[in-house]
Amino acid sequence: MPHTISSFDDLKLNRQLLHAVEETGYRSPTPVQQKVIPLTLAGHDVMGIAQTGTGKTAAYLLPMLMKLKYAQGETPRALVLAPTRELILQIAANLSELSKYTDLRSVAIYGGIGPKSQIEHIRAGVDILLATPGRLLDIYSRNELVLKAINTLVIDEADKMMDMGFMPQVRRILEIIPIKKQHLLFSATMPEKVIELSHEFLEFPEVVEITPQGTTAETVAQRLYQAPNLKTKINLLLHLLENKEDYKRVLIFTRTKKNADNVFKFLERKKQGPLRVIHANKGQNSRINAINQFKDGELRILVSTDVSARGIDVSNVSHVINFDVPIVYEDYVHRIGRTGRAHHQGVAITFANEAEMYHIQKIQKLIKEEIPVHPLPQAITIEETESWEKQEIARAIDTFRKKEDPTFQGAFHAKKKKFSPGKKIKGQRKKR
Repeated sequence: MPHTISSFDDLKLNRQLLHAVEETGYRSPTPVQQKVIPLTLAGHDVMGIAQTGTGKTAAYLLPMLMKLKYAQGETPRALVLAPTRELILQIAANLSELSKYTDLRSVAIYGGIGPKSQIEHIRAGVDILLATPGRLLDIYSRNELVLKAINTLVIDEADKMMDMGFMPQVRRILEIIPIKKQHLLFSATMPEKVIELSHEFLEFPEVVEITPQGTTAETVAQRLYQAPNLKTKINLLLHLLENKEDYKRVLIFTRTKKNADNVFKFLERKKQGPLRVIHANKGQNSRINAINQFKDGELRILVSTDVSARGIDVSNVSHVINFDVPIVYEDYVHRIGRTGRAHHQGVAITFANEAEMYHIQKIQKLIKEEIPVHPLPQAITIEETESWEKQEIARAIDTFRKKEDPTFQGAFHAKKKKFSPGKKIKGQRKKR
């Protein structure tokens, strides 16, 4: 009969780590920690399928710290790869808490700022390197990074890594680090690209699946509103946010930077803040400061594109609102995973027009459940859809139908009039 793990003491961690864990406020290991930590300490390669907010970061950091023990040499012995600077900074914050009673040195490297200070930190000596793929290869190409001592590699948020086009960089990194090492791969979903990557470098991995891939957390109540157009979505958003007692800390996701800015400006005019907006055009310091303010409770609302869907670790987000439906369906899982964290209850609300309902069907297939549809509140005004938006929605629906049926001609096809080159068009002048 397997040994029951009910406390961190059962995981055979050293006193320094147990003391640090206790100070973070964790009382008992989460399911992913119960399974991953013993396997990692035993030297197995691990492929973990776990939602965000399940404690997977500590699941790989604690055994890594346990195995490294103390500072040694000048070059990194463990490498953690993650797709975004926000996620790297989140991992770095967790690592700082868990390693506070050790002398192990860690350095986080990522884009958005110059590499000079990061290189200086590397030169001073490092045991654990946290990196985005592009910045790691940049510093390596300058001959400022020696990777021959790496004995543990973690790839976190592997599905997002693939979605963002990092497969070539990850393959390059696998070529320049030692072959003999322990590999840990974590992902909230397991699409074909991630499975392909895992076959390339994991050796007989132990698979840890805390929840079936693509499933959503039980602590998140989902709702769907069918809003016909942009203006009606805006009316609905304002109606919901006027309930300040329930909507205490709200994360709003949009698909584009333009929509993020427009939603932010509208809510600011309506005095729904304090609030801020983050997306790829915002500077790194601005994004980090906004996330920290949101985390510290200084902001009521944070408007964001998917750039930060996996970089926000806030335990008491009351609501996630999908102003736009994501077209990368796995992002739905990651977006709504920002609420209902650390045993708190949360609500995820999605607005969808007629074209976006196509994506909702695909998302429901991924998560293997139907999202409950709620009627639009009677208090909101349902606006008339403007002509430009009607055309945009119709074109989107045509595109989806053509994907499903290549012979489909499209709604606009029948409307096009054919006229012969010689036919005179009213108002056209004769050529002289």
